[in-house]
Amino acid sequence: MLTIATVNVNGIRAAFKRGMDAWIRHRTPDVMLLQEVRANDEILAEHLGDGWHIAHQASDFKGRAGVAVASRLPASAVRVGLGDGEPAVDTGRWVEMDLEVPGWDRPLTVVSLYIHSGTLRTEKMDAKFAHLEKVTARMGQLAEQARDGQREVVVAGDINIVRGEADLKNWKGNHNKTSGATDEEIAYLDKWFADGWVDLGRELGGDGPGPFTWWSWRGKAFDNDAGWRIDYQIATPGLAARAASAEVDRAATYDARFSDHAPVVVGYEV
Repeated sequence: MLTIATVNVNGIRAAFKRGMDAWIRHRTPDVMLLQEVRANDEILAEHLGDGWHIAHQASDFKGRAGVAVASRLPASAVRVGLGDGEPAVDTGRWVEMDLEVPGWDRPLTVVSLYIHSGTLRTEKMDAKFAHLEKVTARMGQLAEQARDGQREVVVAGDINIVRGEADLKNWKGNHNKTSGATDEEIAYLDKWFADGWVDLGRELGGDGPGPFTWWSWRGKAFDNDAGWRIDYQIATPGLAARAASAEVDRAATYDARFSDHAPVVVGYEV
C-alpha cells in the first residue's frame, strides 16, 4: 500500500511543537503534501529529518503560504509554480513532484496545492479567482497527459472551497455569504470533476455530511464538529481506481490537534 497524506500544517514549526512528529511516526506516510509551511527550505528539512526527498516552494511573503512535497520514494522531476510571471501573491501555492513507483508503467505526479481563503468583494478574492484560472488550466494539462498514458496524478491540499451542502456544518448561513462557499468558487471544482478528476474524500468517505477537515481554533467549533471539508485528494481516474481507503485523521480532542486542519490520508494499492 502506498500511503499519501495531505495536511495544512498552519506553520511547520508550530505544528511540530504541537505534536506533528508523533502523528508522522504513527501514520508512517510514504508521501506528505504540506500547505502553509511558512518556513524556508532549511527549517523544513530540519523538522522533517532524514529520509525524505523534499520539494518546497516558499512564498515571497515571509510567514505566509508555502507548499511542499516530502516523499520516501525518490523524485525523478520537480516543477514549482504555475509558469513564468507568477505574481508574488501566488507563490508558495503549487509544487509538483514526479515519483517512480516500483512496478508502475508510468510516473506518479503528486501535487501540493494551497488556495487562499479570500474575502468576498475584495482584491484578495480577485486574486483567488485569478489563481483558480491558472490552477484549472494546469489541471486540464495534467488530465490530458493522464488520458494519453503519460502519468497518473494526485492533486492534494487545502483548496478553501467546499463542493456543496454536505461539506460544511452551516451551509445555509454561509452559502454565497462567505468565501469558500460561493457558487462562483464551486463552479471551478465542478469543472475539474467534469474533466474526469475524482474527489477521493467524497468517493470513499460516503455522502456526508463531512467528514470535515477544518475547524476554527475559536469557540466550540471542534467540539461540536462545526467544520468544513476544504482539504482534498483529487486523482486521475487510473489512480483513483487504485485508491483503497480515505480517512480524515481528526484528533481525539481539541488539545491534541497539531493544526486547525486534519490530515486527509489515502491508501493506494500498488
